[in-house]
Amino acid sequence: MEKRAQKYQRARRSEALREEIASLVEGELEDPRIGLVTVNQVQLAPDGKVARVFIAVTGSEEEATRSLEGLNASRGFIRHALTTNLGLRHAPDLVFVLDQSEQHGNRVEELLKRIEKRKRQS
Repeated sequence: MEKRAQKYQRARRSEALREEIASLVEGELEDPRIGLVTVNQVQLAPDGKVARVFIAVTGSEEEATRSLEGLNASRGFIRHALTTNLGLRHAPDLVFVLDQSEQHGNRVEELLKRIEKRKRQS
């Protein structure tokens, strides 16, 4: 069982990582493959060695895969910048994941609207 202080510290570190990665993606990365990327969330593993970075990409699926490739290619630069900017001794390994939660939420809303329509028609 994780102690409350450790959980709080991990949440603070995750938020700091999210803010710093977002600013790096917006400003310093000049890879042409990276499109309009939003860093939604960072989940830090309990040991702090791996961070899953959930990103949302504005555009088509092809643009999303190209942006993901560009981010994975610049993973080393981002880790080095994190150690420098945040004063970390060891930056976590970054795993970039496309955040599908918005699309799933839209699908659920659409299904609920269909159910409501059927109820009204009955």
